[in-house]
Amino acid sequence: MTQTVLHIDASARTQGSTSRGLSAKIIERLNADTVIRRDLTSALPHVTEDWINANFTPADDRDAAQRDLLGLSDQLVEEAKAADTLVIGVPIYNFAVPASLKAWIDLMARVGLTFSYTENGPEGLLKGKRAIIAVASGGTQVGSDIDFATGYLRHIMGFIGITDVQFVAADALMADADAAMARANSAIEALAV
Repeated sequence: MTQTVLHIDASARTQGSTSRGLSAKIIERLNADTVIRRDLTSALPHVTEDWINANFTPADDRDAAQRDLLGLSDQLVEEAKAADTLVIGVPIYNFAVPASLKAWIDLMARVGLTFSYTENGPEGLLKGKRAIIAVASGGTQVGSDIDFATGYLRHIMGFIGITDVQFVAADALMADADAAMARANSAIEALAV
């Protein structure tokens, strides 16, 4: 069976990044046939009023400028749709996700494309996929009261229909880096391929 993975790295650090190292190990472990790469160090635009207006204009009624404005967002949506698995490398910055990852989420979570509204509330449209999220933090323990990253990411994944979400955490690295990395590496080895 062929497998396509969308590999997203959100760390601002391109060298020496723990989350990038972990996500690379996960990619290696999965041995996917196709890997779509999205590095968020290349800044994504933030949602603007013009973008929102374009997004809520019916597709057939959009003018050229609106289609152009939504072009990158459309590409991000297609990357997520094409993937069987999303592998996201994310550091915890100031107790939450980096702004670059939030920008990706804002551009990719689109009504009618990745979720829809029903009489029972929102329904994710990217069902049948899984997400493996490699988390690194210096002082924040994953799952603690001050971790505003992992719960948010689990919720967002579920919101777009991805309910099979696994975390590989190298957390509280400043307290005991060796133990944190050993736990993360064990979690990677235990991943189903």
